[in-house]
Amino acid sequence: MALSDVDVQKQIKHMMAFIEQEANEKAEEIDAKAEEEFNIEKGRLVQTQRLKIMEYYEKKEKQIEQQKKIQMSTMRNQARLKVLRARNDLISELLNDAKLRLSRIVTDPKFYQGLLDKLVLQGLLRLLEPVVIVRCRPQDHLLVEAAVQRAIPQYTSVSHRCVEVQIDKEVQLAADTTGGVEVYSSDQRIMVSNTLESRLDLLSQQKMPEIRKALFGANANRKFFV
Repeated sequence: MALSDVDVQKQIKHMMAFIEQEANEKAEEIDAKAEEEFNIEKGRLVQTQRLKIMEYYEKKEKQIEQQKKIQMSTMRNQARLKVLRARNDLISELLNDAKLRLSRIVTDPKFYQGLLDKLVLQGLLRLLEPVVIVRCRPQDHLLVEAAVQRAIPQYTSVSHRCVEVQIDKEVQLAADTTGGVEVYSSDQRIMVSNTLESRLDLLSQQKMPEIRKALFGANANRKFFV
């Protein structure tokens, strides 16, 4: 039985409606999938950028912290150096004051003569040479001659050796030094410096730990004084 035109039109409309519905559903499905993929990609990009930003600021924070540590270390070192310089300046000032006071020793002839006696004898005993040369300040010649005369028998008694002592009148210690003597072997290759300045320098080196402790207290960073 043949379909009428009306039936054909109805079927065509029905088919078109079905196709349109299928197309709409497919389009919605594509849109939904695209939206989902977009959201996933957007989330991935956002997370990636967030991680990059966090990593950047963590790195910056570490750099700032490191800079702070360096600055603090630099400031501590500078402060420590200032303290050390101030302490060294104080010690130098005290030693300079001590050197100035040495000049007062020679103003007491009796005391200075006794000191020269000991310095000459010590020089002889340290050298143990048969011939020695003694140098002194020009103004100390008479005192040193007397010291030599007293030192020779004491030296012989202690060392059981004889010694010839020559007082150098050609080469002398500077007149503006504080005093004392220098004792040389005959070839002048060996020298014992027993000037007042050298004795003070030697004593200050030996006693420096005690001097620092007396002035500044014990150093907590040191278990032993060397």
